[in-house]
Amino acid sequence: MDAELEKLVEAGKLTPKAADQLQKLQPGTYCLHKSWGFGQVAEWSLLLNQIIIDFQGRKAHPMQLAYAAENLTPIPPEHFLARKAIDLSSIKDQLKKDPAAVVRNILESLGGSATLSQISHFMIGDLFTEAEWKRWWSSTTTALKKEGYFHIPTNKAEPIQLRVEKVSRADELIAFFNQARQPKEQAAALDQMVKLHSEFNDPGAQLQPVVNAIEGAAARNQRFNPALAFELIMARDDLLERCPELKSTNPELTLARAIADEEARLILILPKLPSAKERRVLQVLPAALGAQWTFRALQLMQSNHARAVSQIPRVFVEAGQQAELRAFISRGIREHSVTSEVLTWLCKEREGEWRDLITPDLLGAILSALERDQHNENSRGSRLRDLVLDDRELIPDMFEGTETSIARDAMRRLMLTPVFDELTKRSLLARIIKLFPELESVITGEQKEEKREALVVSWSSLDKRKAEFEELINKKIPENSKEIGIARSYGDLRENFEFKAAKEMQAVLMRRKSELEAALHRARGTSFENPDTSQVSIGTVVTLRGTDSADEETYTILGAWDSNPEEGIISYQTAIGQALLGRGTGDVVTLNTDQGSRRFTISSIEPAPPDVVPIETAPADNIAQPVTAD
Repeated sequence: MDAELEKLVEAGKLTPKAADQLQKLQPGTYCLHKSWGFGQVAEWSLLLNQIIIDFQGRKAHPMQLAYAAENLTPIPPEHFLARKAIDLSSIKDQLKKDPAAVVRNILESLGGSATLSQISHFMIGDLFTEAEWKRWWSSTTTALKKEGYFHIPTNKAEPIQLRVEKVSRADELIAFFNQARQPKEQAAALDQMVKLHSEFNDPGAQLQPVVNAIEGAAARNQRFNPALAFELIMARDDLLERCPELKSTNPELTLARAIADEEARLILILPKLPSAKERRVLQVLPAALGAQWTFRALQLMQSNHARAVSQIPRVFVEAGQQAELRAFISRGIREHSVTSEVLTWLCKEREGEWRDLITPDLLGAILSALERDQHNENSRGSRLRDLVLDDRELIPDMFEGTETSIARDAMRRLMLTPVFDELTKRSLLARIIKLFPELESVITGEQKEEKREALVVSWSSLDKRKAEFEELINKKIPENSKEIGIARSYGDLRENFEFKAAKEMQAVLMRRKSELEAALHRARGTSFENPDTSQVSIGTVVTLRGTDSADEETYTILGAWDSNPEEGIISYQTAIGQALLGRGTGDVVTLNTDQGSRRFTISSIEPAPPDVVPIETAPADNIAQPVTAD
């Protein structure tokens, strides 16, 4: 022991234990303090009862001897922090040449284990920026797993541990699979086994028990967790394909059979699968369902699952059935029944095989879909709305080479829609006017007339809009005001997520209130009684017969808010409704159909069943005054 320290012990100024600790803190020694962090002992000043420490950011910090002995931890020169202080450049060089050695050094410096957060704390600042660290760690993780001396848990909050003996990744995966308590954890281990199958020295012995366990778990979960069963079956198939020595103990447990058994629930199962595995399920549909696969696939296309909507067309193309999908989408566009997700996919893929579907009719289908989405809280129609606004070439692509009269009708339809505010409407209209400058009068001159024009609606649809308006005024807006008040009480509005979200919702609600007020003000309710059947008018059922075939189509022309394409009910504002209005029996009209433009003869015009007037519906001042159908 240092002679001066012995004198202090003899004088009773230091305990022997403190002196022993100070002996390890000679000048030049590196140390750690729980508050000040990393530092180096600069000098002793025993006569003044203190030592001087150079901490990072705080040089020449004096500390009393007894306090220093109790609170400073000496660290050896091979400690990672000491190495950085001694030779930072060599550490940087090692990060590139041998990253695993750097991680080993850090773990050894921290007692053999450390969390990812602790490791990053040692790295970020003098070695990496935040972004550089993430890239480096992503590539280094692969090297660490390959070495076998590092245990890297799936949970990032758990510590990474340094092993005494090397463990192969194959043995590690089998151990993880056997210890997994949840089938989802088993599925994750299986994905790695498939990826690293070449590292198993004896696949037959090592992986056959895994295959048996997979098949047992898949069979148990097929009824109550079919998505997991699908994943396990696909993982089993991947292992059998890569390792021919493996055998199935349940050959009847196939993906095709599982899909057939769960056909009715596919719409619920697919969103729970990872993207790549969902694609595999869809690709097996033809083999699993036979001739009816297209029917089920088209059903799935009408769901709100964007990922499936984007992948199903590939299955049709691969099966040579794109004509059937094209006819389905074309009819949906014409009847305004296609969903927002399908329209979003079509607009994004318009430069490819589906370019011929990008016509002015598409704009009407988009507006109808957005109008439906306004009443559906679970809808994701905002993606379609954003696409229409952000893709400045979309509307010009729809109207390229179109007749002026068709563009004029589309502009009027756009001006009437409640899904956009007036400023946004003008921006969209300007994209059409750029192609048809002669139509500028539609918004400069005719817009006022359009705004004054009455909107003929059925009493039942009017009742729904009025109910929505009342719920908005009496429930949703007051509740939103309360949410704003509560969020405001949290303080600091600049970083108050709840306040921002509530204010954004307030803007949505107030915009919808304004749209409903304007629509209800123009609405004129009718029961469609006594329509003029001498010509096609609102409230009539029109039967058409093809001029080149015996095919018949029947349409019921009703109010602006009435639409049920499956039953042939269409609004008088649709393209078909506008083409038929005013025509008489025997007139020939041209309509767009699945087979393209076709000519029909109007064979009969009959009155539609009257719309029942709700008892509580009563005309108000300037709102929904009754009109006759003629």
